[in-house]
Amino acid sequence: MEINGAYDGGQNAGFPPAPQQAVGGRAAEEMLILVDEHNRAIGRAGKRKIHALGLLHRAFSIFLVDAAGRLLLQQRSRAKYHSGGLWANSCCGHPRPGERTQTAARRRLGEELGASATLRFGFRARYRTALANGLVENEIVYVYFGVAPGRLHPDPAEVESVKPLSLATLHADIARHPRRYAYWLRHYLKNHAAEIRRGAVNRKSRRGSSARQR
Repeated sequence: MEINGAYDGGQNAGFPPAPQQAVGGRAAEEMLILVDEHNRAIGRAGKRKIHALGLLHRAFSIFLVDAAGRLLLQQRSRAKYHSGGLWANSCCGHPRPGERTQTAARRRLGEELGASATLRFGFRARYRTALANGLVENEIVYVYFGVAPGRLHPDPAEVESVKPLSLATLHADIARHPRRYAYWLRHYLKNHAAEIRRGAVNRKSRRGSSARQR
């Protein structure tokens, strides 16, 4: 995998798109989708307010898998508004009002890693945690899997570093050094290990099959 430092299976929010417009020369705060415990869209709010109050909202996470079946991890930029410097899965983010979840996942993959990949839905997760800086993550998360592309162009404002790890190595390192990893990744590994293992194996086998057919 070469790193250069320099896409529809989600749920429609049921609200018209909310463009992220510039206000007074600054980018407007990103609007996210509020949901109830049944994942039904019930409104919208700004990202800062949602995380300050711990409001339940919709999100997504992506695991990219290389030809050896290893999971591509990213170290979050230390400038991020929370969990800076921690290791997480390949990419994560939030759909905007009016945006389908898988479409948002493909968008964010380009924004964070400068990459594109065909994504397949793996499972849905639900977690809530208080973060070290006083913010609260409270999410229903769509988790997708895809084949890691051969070339990445990470945005340094988003991503400090990337590395591939086998699932076994990741489990072992989280057990030894849990504070190096974002809460949501630890939650996925603890509560959805079988789904992650299945997603990694499926991505590996599909990539091998495609290579043999070319």
